[in-house]
Amino acid sequence: MADISELKRRALGELDSAKDSKELERVRVKYLGRKGELTGVLRGLKDLPLKEKKILGPLANELHRELEEAIEFKKRELATEPSYSIDTTRPGREPSIGHLHPLTKADQEVRKIFLGMNFSIVEGPELEDEFYNFDALNIPEWHPAREAWDTFWVKSGKRDERRLLRTHTSPVQIRYMEKHEPPFQIIVPGRVFRYEATDASHETNFYQVEGLMVGKDVSLANFKYVIEKFIEEFFRGQKVDFRFRPSYFPFVEPGVEVDIRFKGGEWLELMGAGMVHPKVFEAVHYNPRDYQGFAFGVGLDRLMMIKHKIPDVRLSYGGDLRFIQQF
Repeated sequence: MADISELKRRALGELDSAKDSKELERVRVKYLGRKGELTGVLRGLKDLPLKEKKILGPLANELHRELEEAIEFKKRELATEPSYSIDTTRPGREPSIGHLHPLTKADQEVRKIFLGMNFSIVEGPELEDEFYNFDALNIPEWHPAREAWDTFWVKSGKRDERRLLRTHTSPVQIRYMEKHEPPFQIIVPGRVFRYEATDASHETNFYQVEGLMVGKDVSLANFKYVIEKFIEEFFRGQKVDFRFRPSYFPFVEPGVEVDIRFKGGEWLELMGAGMVHPKVFEAVHYNPRDYQGFAFGVGLDRLMMIKHKIPDVRLSYGGDLRFIQQF
């Protein structure tokens, strides 16, 4: 009669010392496989006398069950253990530290410069209605200027409400003037949206910084001083030449374009500006005979690209860490 206790001792000992799944499978086959030792004992029960069969049978079956449970337990134990060793004496990896996007840095710098000139920073909604985005800015429905900005309209549950993703941050200026009396000077940074053909200098969403200064005696001379000081500070360390050209924008009269040039370079168109149109003041219930002011708008992306000599605006929005980590 087989020595079940000895078989059990050897099998459990080998299971306990198994170091990996391959060794565990070898032990399983050795004892429970088709030609395994315990399998041979169970198959041989039919040839034993009835008295021995009654004694050995229950012991062999119980050992079979016990070995199956022990093998499953060992499988789970090996699965939870790492298949690699850790060298605790090896220096650890230095964690990478994130940093600000160049657009964010440019935005922070612009804010800091204008705060130093006593401008307030104002923000507003990116989803605007037709009045603030167009009508109050002297761009009625029939105006040709709407064609360039008549872009991302949003369906509304209200029949008379027409809303769109703002095409400039000028609507925030209207909202501010509705609630405040002059004199004041503000800048309005934020994201805007336009249906553009995407290329190296155009994107469907980008960032703007618009400014507004209103008072009884505000003039283009004030605008020229403020903008030249801002540009000189933003491009600190570089000599900048300025050029102001007549231009047209529906919400200002007269309107100007501001161009800049660095030493040895070509003229770059930077921003549009001008004196606030009387119709804009009337829309916010200011008397144009009592107040006057200037407004301007510049692309934050353009400022960033000029400063860092970035050739393609799409690099800012691609999420490529090789680009972002340069700044």
